[in-house]
Amino acid sequence: MSGFDPARLDRVGAFLTGRYIAPGKLVGAQVAVTHRGEPAYAVTLGHADRKRAVPLADDTIFRIYSMTKPVTSLAFMMLVEEGLVALDDPVHRFIPAWKGLGVFAAGTRATGFATTPTSAPMRMVDLLRHTAGLTYGFQNRTNVDAAYRQLKIGEMEKAGDLDGFIAALAKLPLEFSPGSAWNYSVATDVLGYLVGRIAGEPFEAFIRRRIFDPLGMVDTGFHVRDGQAHRLAACYSPTAEGGTDLQDDPATSSFLNAPAFVSGGGGLVSTTADYVRFAEALLTGTAADGTRLIGRKTLALMTANHLPGGVDLPALSKSLFSEAAYDGVGFGLGVAVTTDPAKTLMPGSKGEYFWGGAASTFFWVDPVEHLTCVFMTQLMPSSTYPVRRELRTLVYSALD
Repeated sequence: MSGFDPARLDRVGAFLTGRYIAPGKLVGAQVAVTHRGEPAYAVTLGHADRKRAVPLADDTIFRIYSMTKPVTSLAFMMLVEEGLVALDDPVHRFIPAWKGLGVFAAGTRATGFATTPTSAPMRMVDLLRHTAGLTYGFQNRTNVDAAYRQLKIGEMEKAGDLDGFIAALAKLPLEFSPGSAWNYSVATDVLGYLVGRIAGEPFEAFIRRRIFDPLGMVDTGFHVRDGQAHRLAACYSPTAEGGTDLQDDPATSSFLNAPAFVSGGGGLVSTTADYVRFAEALLTGTAADGTRLIGRKTLALMTANHLPGGVDLPALSKSLFSEAAYDGVGFGLGVAVTTDPAKTLMPGSKGEYFWGGAASTFFWVDPVEHLTCVFMTQLMPSSTYPVRRELRTLVYSALD
């Protein structure tokens, strides 16, 4: 536990047990902290499946949903490094049908949409930083959101594949002109499509070959592999009484089967150990054996704030939902970035980067302290409890 006060680190497990596991607010939780490349703390609490009395284990498989996004973004930046695509390339270079996309002005999908021209073309950087003008149907904010819901755009259980997804988006307007606002969206699913198209191989094959295999992420993929179904955790939703109901049964989960729609925005399952390997790669750019995944300067570019004007998210966001608290937080190329720790009202470091998933999973990387933390649980939605903020406070308070 070099660099940490062991007694203070032990507060993490005690807090999660007393506040969440014992009262039944969370069925299970797992935390892994590394410091300077070495394990510093790990705790496993509760159950993976309450109904079947399966305890949470080191090899439990979790739905990580939007923690898929940094993986997809890293894959795309590998192609940037190879000169196959540039951040300022217009998206229509690779998706010609999107060249004429306009900005919503009026109308519905049933009546037809009126649009105005964009003030600037959508660029690759807009996809990475969620300034592309795309959205998610679950935002329930606009007529464009409603069209996404009607067409099931971005929903992993939908029929169809990435080609159909791209074709459907070509028929809908943008929420705003690219680069003028921030909106959490299906942009990273578009990046997954682009990785496959630019690399000339299926997206899922590319990230297996270039990321998962070098890092030894043997349990990470777009579905639970044969023979591993017993390791998939149940997913829960909160009840009004402060307990949980089953949201996705691991015995019948859609994650047991290979999807038609391979979602670079939210489709992966993984384990804590696997994602720790990925978080460490986002800290150093390398695998444990020294194999370099991404260049040092490329990693620095990814983890800088790319919001126009250098502002934080409240100044630019139109989104009603995200995996980040906004104040003092900007956005890089696939990850949120702390720009002003004082504004976040949490301990931390300027320049740390992070993201989470819909089932309350979370990770962060602090390059100043050479620290990573991965938190796994299975409760939807992620906004139910402030456990992420509490965990950050507990871990940082334990630094020596």
